Amino acid sequence: MKTDLNLLLECLKYQMDCPLSQKEALITIYSICQQNSEASEYFREIGGLMFINDLAKSSVHCIVKEAALFTLGIIIESNVYCQQTLCTSALFEDLILFLIKKDSGVNLKRMSVYVILVLVSNNKNGQTYVRDTGCISLLLQLFRTTLSTSEKNLSDENTDPCYQLWSSVCSTLCACVNNPQNEDNQNICCSVFPYAKEWLESCTEPGIVRPICSFLGLTVANNPYVQKYFVSIGGLDTLAKVLLELMHDSCLSLSSMKLAVVVTKTMDACIANNSAVGVVLAKYHTVSELLKLLSNETLSTGEKISIILTIGHCTEVCEENQCELLQNNGLPLMIQVLTESQDEELVKAATFVLQNCKQMTEQLSLKLRDNSLTVNSAEELDVQVRKSCLQDYWKKAEEILHRIKSLEKEHD
Repeated sequence: MKTDLNLLLECLKYQMDCPLSQKEALITIYSICQQNSEASEYFREIGGLMFINDLAKSSVHCIVKEAALFTLGIIIESNVYCQQTLCTSALFEDLILFLIKKDSGVNLKRMSVYVILVLVSNNKNGQTYVRDTGCISLLLQLFRTTLSTSEKNLSDENTDPCYQLWSSVCSTLCACVNNPQNEDNQNICCSVFPYAKEWLESCTEPGIVRPICSFLGLTVANNPYVQKYFVSIGGLDTLAKVLLELMHDSCLSLSSMKLAVVVTKTMDACIANNSAVGVVLAKYHTVSELLKLLSNETLSTGEKISIILTIGHCTEVCEENQCELLQNNGLPLMIQVLTESQDEELVKAATFVLQNCKQMTEQLSLKLRDNSLTVNSAEELDVQVRKSCLQDYWKKAEEILHRIKSLEKEHD
């Protein structure tokens, strides 16, 4: 491996007038270094990393620039010391130039964005440089402008270079705000929320919804200021409407059902730290839709946990959502999950929902009784039947909660 890398570096140095040979050498280098930390570290030690960095800037051949940037990204991704070596404001400024030059093609921009992605991933210093150099503002501009409205209904996202660039930008923005969480970058990124909201309103293609939901979910996570802003522009309403649309399609399409889970996780990120805003979801009967989604047998355990946690945050302080949970037989469903599941996290999520309901069960029973006076006879009968079951349901839940507390004491 060391011999090969030495020879390939020499080849790069002595083939400056032959771009095709340089490209082939670069392809071979990244194939050796890909997911190979030891090879990447050795290549750094012999000066190869900095040579390729300089080659990316100095070469007049676009195919060499693209291959050099991609190779840099592969090496950075596979070795943290290589990431630290290249994580400088100078490299971010070079990448900005690649992105703003008029003669830069889409592929060169994609490779530049990829290098930014690996520089900021799991790297607080990279997150700081991307902000201080103004690079993050450029990424946000690309997020807004790379795809036109006419391209939102994608025919083949895998072969569309503009879509691939936009998708890479979304991934990079996610890395700018997350792991570690970066509040400053979150506060900057929320400036494009209106655009993200507009896209969700006009398109439910998975290729658009998934990247946007990932970006939104990580940008609002654990940040009350950003959450409040997103809710204020109607973002939570938009997510609830998208969920309704996907649930309408989910009986026909597995992909719609899976996408509905993605939207659910994003909604949860918006309300997890501020359950009071969950009242926004009541008018869209979101809890009812989540219970329907939860009943799907193809869901994984992780997906079920996400849905139940979202129900828990919806019902934490909102009486309307709690009432909807009870009216749609959510309580016995949670008890069933609690008694039948062997997964500890799933049990915790169901317990969370039951504890939310415990505090207001009596108040909701009174509300159900008041509501029953104003409905027609058929609805009244239905409400009365559910009311009569409510005490039995809660008695079971109370017994289970008591048992859990006893077990916790024994465990302690």
